Amino acid sequence: MTTLPRLLIPLFVLALLAGCAGRAPAPEGERAAGQWQAQAGRLAELDTWVLVGKVGLRTPEESTSANLDWSQHPHYYRLLISGPFGSGRSTLEGREGRFSLTTGEGRFEAETPEALMEQQLGWSLPVSALSDWIRGLPADNSAYRLVEDDLGFPLRLEQDGWEIEYRDWERVVDLWLPRRLVMTYDDLRVTLVVTEWRPTLDD
Repeated sequence: MTTLPRLLIPLFVLALLAGCAGRAPAPEGERAAGQWQAQAGRLAELDTWVLVGKVGLRTPEESTSANLDWSQHPHYYRLLISGPFGSGRSTLEGREGRFSLTTGEGRFEAETPEALMEQQLGWSLPVSALSDWIRGLPADNSAYRLVEDDLGFPLRLEQDGWEIEYRDWERVVDLWLPRRLVMTYDDLRVTLVVTEWRPTLDD
């Protein structure tokens, strides 16, 4: 009877070590549980950035892509789209409820950026909500469903008929930001891959 506790000691030590290993910090560059919640306030305040990336567009009829250069400010944004489905070079701008699209055919205006892109390019991105979705946040003023991954990061967001899947992340200026998103709406599939994030954060 006296030998049983001695036999159990190694098991207790192994269990303790396993518990400590489970609580060890994540290696540098890897996401960890609790990080998304810890950065929530700073992420919500982020309203100024430059983003460079590539957008892939796929419909039942075609599959194409374009380069994206996005400059975002509190009261103004500019999306420069260049490449095949950007008709060479297109610039979408929004300022205090006014939206314009400049292409090789001229400058055009409409009541919403989505209508403007649809009219002039024949396709549209959910621009009004995209500034939230690109940060991993649901847009304001409409219902949504959010599914988180095992670490508490957004995995899938459903809002306004769109489904957004967050496929990859990167850490920039102490913030975890989406690097790859796949957005679907009916037969339309949009893949956004960020090659460079340059967020501006207040100290």
